[in-house]
Amino acid sequence: MNSSSQELTPEDALRLNVLLAGDLLAVRIDEGARVLHGLTGRGEARIVLNPVGRAERYFMRVRELLGGHALGSPGGYPVHLRRWTRMGHASPQSLETLLKLGEPEAVLAVAYAPALTDELARRAWWASQNMATMEVARVMLACPAVRAGAMGRELVAYLVEHLPFEEDPVAAMNTVRAVLAAGLIEPAAREQLWRKARRRPHYLIGFLENMPDSLPDESPRAWPAGLAQDTPALQLLARCFSGTGQAYLQAAELVLEKPLTHETAYLLLNLLGDYFRAGSDVVELDGFSAEAAALAALAQLNAGVAAPILTRTTAVGPLMRRHLEPLFAPIIENIKILRGET
Repeated sequence: MNSSSQELTPEDALRLNVLLAGDLLAVRIDEGARVLHGLTGRGEARIVLNPVGRAERYFMRVRELLGGHALGSPGGYPVHLRRWTRMGHASPQSLETLLKLGEPEAVLAVAYAPALTDELARRAWWASQNMATMEVARVMLACPAVRAGAMGRELVAYLVEHLPFEEDPVAAMNTVRAVLAAGLIEPAAREQLWRKARRRPHYLIGFLENMPDSLPDESPRAWPAGLAQDTPALQLLARCFSGTGQAYLQAAELVLEKPLTHETAYLLLNLLGDYFRAGSDVVELDGFSAEAAALAALAQLNAGVAAPILTRTTAVGPLMRRHLEPLFAPIIENIKILRGET
């Protein structure tokens, strides 16, 4: 019997060692309920623990037993692995092992790992149920293997269902971004999310980023008969005049009017600069001089234009918007020109 089990009750030590001797895939510990859950090839095992003495020390001994068995490290989860957890440096060979430690940080190490597979994502998802599962779902959904596998749709469904309970606006924004980037959301759910985004403009960032030319149409602007779209600038202008282009402009204006955080502002400016990039080479367009000037101005946008303002303040919400007004007001005016409102 492992030396780390010597301070455990005989009953707990026996059950844990039996579990470790089998086909163990992942471990999850619920200290509050004093239960250790094990995911095995045959299903889920459940061991009710019976701490003696200080519960904190007892669970430390349980993790030492797990670490000694999985890693040959009687100290549990090695300190050097903690440092690398969120940087994606867990080696592919260690990922299966990390999920057997009963350590939340080890689960995050797997979730963030570039070598994550759909099967490992299934195990990590099971092991993450006592922790910040929204973060784990977002991170794993960014992995191509997970998007293409069975876990992709499950994670999308979870994120969409729990999005209304996400209080952090940046986390909510990133959840919408992750869901739409995966391309797995059902059309009806995507439409419902779009409607909610009209009331929560930070949600719109995900739509602007991932489906700029697939937004629900607004009324298009009339394109002059016979006007060729034979230059990048004219193609960009035609894109803005289309129904989806008008929807993009309207959504961008909504976010510009109510940016909640620094992250929202920076990301939006980068997205706008990418969208209007072809406008950087615009020359005078017959009959569209105001639109040409708007395209040229919008093409210059990036996060850097806001840095002189936002690096001098930690304000968010309405106060931050007041700081950004001298920068954002001309941007909104240029968008209104492209929408034909001025």
